[in-house]
Amino acid sequence: MTAILHDYASDLTRAVVSASTTPLLLLAGDQSVLTASKSFCEAFSIDQADAVGRSIFSLGAGEWNVPQLRSLLEGIASGSVSVTSYEMDFKRAGCAPRLLILNPQKLEYGDTENARIILAVSDVTEARSDEKLKTALLAEKAVLLREIQHRVANSLQIIASILLQSARRVQSDETRGHLQDAHSRVMSLAAVQQQLAHSQETCVEVRSYFTQLCKSPAASMIRDAGKLRIEVHAEQGFVPSDTATSLGLIITELVINSLKHGFPENEGKITVMFEDRAQYWKLIVQDDGIGILTGPDKPKPGLGTSLIEALAQKLDAEILVADAKPGTIVSITHKRLGDSALSGETQTAL
Repeated sequence: MTAILHDYASDLTRAVVSASTTPLLLLAGDQSVLTASKSFCEAFSIDQADAVGRSIFSLGAGEWNVPQLRSLLEGIASGSVSVTSYEMDFKRAGCAPRLLILNPQKLEYGDTENARIILAVSDVTEARSDEKLKTALLAEKAVLLREIQHRVANSLQIIASILLQSARRVQSDETRGHLQDAHSRVMSLAAVQQQLAHSQETCVEVRSYFTQLCKSPAASMIRDAGKLRIEVHAEQGFVPSDTATSLGLIITELVINSLKHGFPENEGKITVMFEDRAQYWKLIVQDDGIGILTGPDKPKPGLGTSLIEALAQKLDAEILVADAKPGTIVSITHKRLGDSALSGETQTAL
């Protein structure tokens, strides 16, 4: 009965392999071909009837007689090797080289003396070629994107330079202030583009970006760097470029506002801080100036306030303004998880 079942299983396997639309070989333990699927013979120009009984290494013009394949199949037959997705360069005279993926599997019939190996063959030449083409196109796209970002940064710097030169020539203090503000805003955008042009990703490194960002208003609005300075304290990390652009514009507006209204004696410090946690990120701009003005001296909300509110809304972030005693602290917080609230400070809406 056992022999009958063994023969039945063997015949069934041969029938399945022979009819398979996937290129398959059924091999004996000595690597001779017991059955070859029609799809295998068509794919590799082999006569199906002639293949049976021959060693796999003698098929065709000997293209399969590869030492590595011989060692692999001998190891599979003995049970000492188990391999899937073995890559093989297939070379046949008069044809372009092909890349094959071989999946050999030893079949268990309960007959240890007569090993059977089923070998599935896949031609992945076109797939790998398409993959390489896609990779090359993505690399080319990345290079072009960085080149565009570099040129945009240069163009923005030229525009900013023109604005600053115009600010120096005008007689009106109000007009000069507007031009200086526009210069700082343009420079904040240029700083993002510079960071992206030197990055391999569409993300911006926070610390270097914020540091570069604060140089522009410092250079144009601080007369004595020994008395009034801007410091940046940010953990090294990355944010997406669109988030970086919004944060940069917010920092620019808050720093400009502090420099304009917070230091009538032109002495003090502005600190820019950024925290990035799993639950939230927080931007803080704090100064030790005269603090929040009230009464008739309180400045009216202008373009900068509207811009900050719009950018915070875009970032899905909350704005809080508090008395730093001395000075003012403004925080922009985006909560990722949970519903934790800020506390410990007297807060007013911006």
